[in-house]
Amino acid sequence: MIRIVLVDDQDVVRAGLRTLLEVEPDLQVVGEATDGYAAIEITRSLDPDVVIMDVRMPRLDGIAATSSIVGAGLRAKVCVLTTYALDEYLFDALTAGASGFLLKTDTSDRIIATIRAVAAGEFALGPRTTARLVDRYTRGPRPPSKAADLLAVLTAREREVFALLAEGLSNAEIAERLVVGEGTVKTHVAHILLKLGLRDRVQAVVMAHRNGLV
Repeated sequence: MIRIVLVDDQDVVRAGLRTLLEVEPDLQVVGEATDGYAAIEITRSLDPDVVIMDVRMPRLDGIAATSSIVGAGLRAKVCVLTTYALDEYLFDALTAGASGFLLKTDTSDRIIATIRAVAAGEFALGPRTTARLVDRYTRGPRPPSKAADLLAVLTAREREVFALLAEGLSNAEIAERLVVGEGTVKTHVAHILLKLGLRDRVQAVVMAHRNGLV
């Protein structure tokens, strides 16, 4: 069971999310908060798996709260949820240590899939957010491509997984696309990051696009 805390200063948003999530057999909303300070306290006390964090809130915003939760070494993964698709929110959230980024306009399926991915330890950004991230970090002259050298260390299947990972797909989505088990995809991703000397999926996405691999 994935235990979730909802953080948003709007009652209607929290109620809508609770209704959406609690029909899923593996998701359970265990607590709610209306500002960043309350989010930190309830995360400490309830030890959830995932915190769904609004950005713009009174007293303490979601970015600062995320930074505090991650900085304190708490187990919970934070997924930022916002109405505003602004670059500064995305980059501030990632810098603060968020593991996922969602818009309130995203589909129910996307929100649920992202929560599951974040709970499983993945970085879950989604295709649209991935595109914004790539645009930010690949501006300017592109260095000479070493695509052939990079791909040479990967197996054929790892190249397929890498291409889908670079599109911002989660392990579950990659598994569905390739018709393999999610555990198999997770193993491939771990091997890809190790072979390419990358820290996480975000670095993999940027590397893929900077070198013209996708």
